[in-house]
Amino acid sequence: MPIDPIYLDHAATTPVREEVFEAMKPFFGPRFGNPSSTHRWGREARAALDEARERVGRCLGARADEICFTSGGTEADNLAILGAWRALKAKGRTAVVTTPIEHKAILGAVHQAAHEGAEERFLGMTPDGVIDPASFDELVDEKVAVCSMMWVNNEIGSIQAVPELSAKAKGRGAMVHTDAVQAFGKVTIDAQTQQFDFLTISGHKFGAPKGIGALFIRRGTHIEPLMHGGTQDRGRRPGTENVAAAVGLARAAELTLAEGEAHCARIRKLRDKLEAGILAKIPDAVIHGRGAARAPHIVNISVPGTDSESLLMALDLRGIAASGGSACQSGSIDPSHVLTALGVRPDLASAAIRMSLGVLTTDQSIDRVIEIFPALVAKARQLAVAE
Repeated sequence: MPIDPIYLDHAATTPVREEVFEAMKPFFGPRFGNPSSTHRWGREARAALDEARERVGRCLGARADEICFTSGGTEADNLAILGAWRALKAKGRTAVVTTPIEHKAILGAVHQAAHEGAEERFLGMTPDGVIDPASFDELVDEKVAVCSMMWVNNEIGSIQAVPELSAKAKGRGAMVHTDAVQAFGKVTIDAQTQQFDFLTISGHKFGAPKGIGALFIRRGTHIEPLMHGGTQDRGRRPGTENVAAAVGLARAAELTLAEGEAHCARIRKLRDKLEAGILAKIPDAVIHGRGAARAPHIVNISVPGTDSESLLMALDLRGIAASGGSACQSGSIDPSHVLTALGVRPDLASAAIRMSLGVLTTDQSIDRVIEIFPALVAKARQLAVAE
């Protein structure tokens, strides 16, 4: 009898919710118009797009004109960092600050700014993946154009004190960006009371399709666009808008916030059960970031004497999907840059596995992982000794 597969890779992507799919359907059919057209089909599409922008804004405590739809988190991160840097460099703000444990979209954008003349500054971190306050006070000064801090780390789940650190950075004249791709629905986000200037979300992390995200850009904030050639989105992101996906993003965001508290409580309980079950059977396993405040859906674990590639293959053969870290790292044999930056021993960094919980996770699936994982670890250790 076939065994139902277990999906523990929700931090990589989530299934499109049925409600979201239904909301999008009309825009693949009768409501197909281009929102820049002035006829009835175009006006209908424009109305849906404007409504989606307003709804996403409400979910972030923002105004509709502060929401810029993008193709996802990577584009939004690049638009925020490079757009802010290019707008401010002429004013003598020559530094860009971030952390060494950011998503590669952030690190890549910061490296590009450095290529264009910016000074890269990387904040110090605690071993559990939290920004060192002393390092922040030292590095975020009057020369900083933009400071980018991931709210929830995508590999270990550690939570940064973004509201407090944003207020500090703003007091020193810096623009603040936060990648909230893993944070949306897991922490309280309110642009009205929190002082970040830019915030990134990505729809496929919470039940919308791939290829749609949004960047919050605080009203009055000037950025240089990455692309040119159109007036859409006030010139910040030219090109014909993806109306269907924007509608889907709005619906997914509303559902996520409506269910957020109950959903987080459920998956936190399952996460704690998973960690306790593994540690009871593998006492020398290491759970990364465990000493920090963490989002409820991410478990990053290393078992001495194993390697992540072999364990992931073994899990997959048993119908269990997990990952070695960021989905953008797939195919890489290098240890996680996040764990390396946190000073994790190379052997443990090379053994790290991320299990991320979500809508498809059940008590029964966690029980099965707790049963199967220790046996796979024992076999992996035996093979390593034999080699």
